[in-house]
Amino acid sequence: MPKMATDARTDFGFEQIPLAEKAGRVRDVFDSVAARYDVMNDLMSGGLHRVWKAAFITWLRPRRNMHLLDLAGGTGDIAFRFLTAGGGNVTVADINLEMLAVGQGRANGEAIPIPDGTLDAVTCAFGIRNMTDKEQALSEIRRVLKPGGRFMCLEFSRLALPGLAGLYDRYSFGVVPRLGRIVANDEASYRYLAESIRTFPDQDRFAGMIAEAGLSNVTYRNLAGGVAAMHSAWRI
Repeated sequence: MPKMATDARTDFGFEQIPLAEKAGRVRDVFDSVAARYDVMNDLMSGGLHRVWKAAFITWLRPRRNMHLLDLAGGTGDIAFRFLTAGGGNVTVADINLEMLAVGQGRANGEAIPIPDGTLDAVTCAFGIRNMTDKEQALSEIRRVLKPGGRFMCLEFSRLALPGLAGLYDRYSFGVVPRLGRIVANDEASYRYLAESIRTFPDQDRFAGMIAEAGLSNVTYRNLAGGVAAMHSAWRI
């Protein structure tokens, strides 16, 4: 891998920070909110995140012989749903030990400690936007998939109904940080999370990034008018 320039910078929400600092800053955010993460997800989405995850698992179609890697798997929500739906083996990888402790490995999605071509599926739900080098993460995902293996991503995206953008912004930057302060005692982390959604590529651009990483048959489905989107792709 080419050596990164020492002055290289990347986004941390709306802030630009040295590239080398991002992984640690993201780790601090999620270590801080781990204990109240699932409660906050329910409050912020009105429970919708559970509907989105159910749709995600339905589209994945777990099978008994399927070995899944769930990247940025946090508290294990996707992994448990995968097993309940009839999936086989599942490995959960997350850079945040506090999140894994709540869910009861440690891995960075940009350097997956798994041999080439060994997995039937890789999923990432609400995690890839926090990775420093998204292109490298997608390349790693392709590397560890078997030929015929599938990548699926569930992530916040862009509203397909622009008339709601103002209301959505007021909710994201007004209500969500206040909820973070009251429920998780951490307003700054939830302000970052709202900002990180705005800096993440939209549905079509992210689909293009997946294709550029060498994955094929890239498609996506919007959820809640584009508040979130599911992307699906295959290693041919």
